[in-house]
Amino acid sequence: MKKLKFTLILFTGLLAINFAYAQSMADGKRMLYYEKFISAKNIFQQIITADPANDEAVYWLGQALIGPEEEKDIAGARAVYEKGLAANPNSALLNAGLGHVELLESKTQQARNHFETAISLMNKNNSIDVLDAVGVANGDFDSKLGDGAYAVEKLIQATETKRFKDAKVMTDLGDAYRKQNRGGEAQTAYEEALKMDPTYARAKFRIGRIYQSQGRTQEAIYLNYYNETMALDPKYTRVYWILHQYYYETDVVKSAAYLDKYLGAKGSDETNSCFLNAQMKFAQGLYAETIASAENCIAASTTPYPNLYGLIAYANYSTGVKQEKAGDTLSAMANFGKSKAGFDMYFKKQKPDKLGGGDYEIYAKTLLKFPGNEALAGTFIDKAAEMDTTEEGKVKLLKSVATNFQSAKMYGDAAEWFKKIVNIKRDPTKTDYYYAGIAYYQAKQYPDAIAMFDKYLNKYPDDIIPYYYKGAALAGIDTLMVDSLAYNTYKKAAEVGEATTDKSRIISLIKGSYRYLIIYAANTLKDKELALAYCDKSLLIDPTDTDTIGFRESISKMTVQKSPTPEPKKKTPAPQPKKK
Repeated sequence: MKKLKFTLILFTGLLAINFAYAQSMADGKRMLYYEKFISAKNIFQQIITADPANDEAVYWLGQALIGPEEEKDIAGARAVYEKGLAANPNSALLNAGLGHVELLESKTQQARNHFETAISLMNKNNSIDVLDAVGVANGDFDSKLGDGAYAVEKLIQATETKRFKDAKVMTDLGDAYRKQNRGGEAQTAYEEALKMDPTYARAKFRIGRIYQSQGRTQEAIYLNYYNETMALDPKYTRVYWILHQYYYETDVVKSAAYLDKYLGAKGSDETNSCFLNAQMKFAQGLYAETIASAENCIAASTTPYPNLYGLIAYANYSTGVKQEKAGDTLSAMANFGKSKAGFDMYFKKQKPDKLGGGDYEIYAKTLLKFPGNEALAGTFIDKAAEMDTTEEGKVKLLKSVATNFQSAKMYGDAAEWFKKIVNIKRDPTKTDYYYAGIAYYQAKQYPDAIAMFDKYLNKYPDDIIPYYYKGAALAGIDTLMVDSLAYNTYKKAAEVGEATTDKSRIISLIKGSYRYLIIYAANTLKDKELALAYCDKSLLIDPTDTDTIGFRESISKMTVQKSPTPEPKKKTPAPQPKKK
């Protein structure tokens, strides 16, 4: 009887331990579902400490390490999986986990080898989990890494398992379909997941993501799905984060409200809450409060979040721009100086791969406020342009620094940046060629100006502008009017101008062309009649032009006629070899 009692107690104790383990594992997975990665890591680590051979807990610990959208601990996850595999090399889950890490490291073939190894090692008890692990690694639609088709194949295989009813796996299948741009099939998979578990908020949220990817025209639909997601599970943090970002630049009141809900749901797992609250003040235009909040965040931490320094830099820059527009140059420059100091620290603290195009752009604009930083600023603008995927965005960035140099009358530098715009555009406009060419001309870099205006006139041969300014550049080289290059170019400019139907905008260019022709004909060609003819043509354009009237009067009194055309010099015959 005593033995029976002892056995019963032992059996009951084992049940309690297994139940506690199951609860802990489920709790850890739930924390991952809510993207509470710190809590998830702590739970899985506790399980591993108690049971080092638990490969399921090791797998999920690695997933918690690579789960964050930005701060993925890929090296940490690799160490966890390699340690686990050293103790249990035949673990299907850990092979899949290491393949996931290798995929994130862009080691595609090694990753595929581990995925295939995992599948070969799985058994009927863990096949769904292993196939899902492979599918999740490959099916992330927000990542360029992974093989969507491979993910779909393995996840479909998981769903075909006998008595399958797993909303997570079905939602993962929807994600894999999305990676292949198969939106209709993705939505069907998400809806199937909701049939399996009507409370599975992630599937509802994912349907909203499909419609949001189609643009603002679907706003009513995806916002409705997001509202339904929040109703299904108020603790689902991801939906609050997406809505906070969605309204950040359009409705700061809503953005702030969703940030509060996000931080409330995330709790202590959001380590950057201090930064996010300070950033919200920046979005509200409260720059002084932004700076004060960010500085408090830095003071309260032994390892401050690098973005806090960037936030201080942006807030000071925005304050400086506002003061500059109001005419308070002294205060503006003081804040630009603080902005520069903030950016200096931000670029020192932040990882290079975390710096965005906007960071490079605004830092460059700040540097350009202080002479001597032009070269560094140019380097940053180039980086910002490289990171922008649109032609429009690239041109906007290049133009910002070009116009800055132009305003500072640094025409040579401005010309080089305007030239970059010409080179980067698929179809440069007249304006693009003009700004580059005129900047070279203003810098007295006449050969470069001529080359740019040649490109202009080759594309737009009926426009007077490139001929006129090419003539001006040629005249800048030939100041003594020795050769006829500028003369012939101005002749062409006048012809094109005369052929233009609407001359109202180009009268000054036609008159300027005739002015050069008059002077060249009178002084270089010494052709009185030709010079007078040019005067008459110019006066037809503007009969009241006093300069041309004065030229005509002076030329009319000239006694020197057209110089006779010199006869071509006879070639000296080549010496003949003497006959022997």
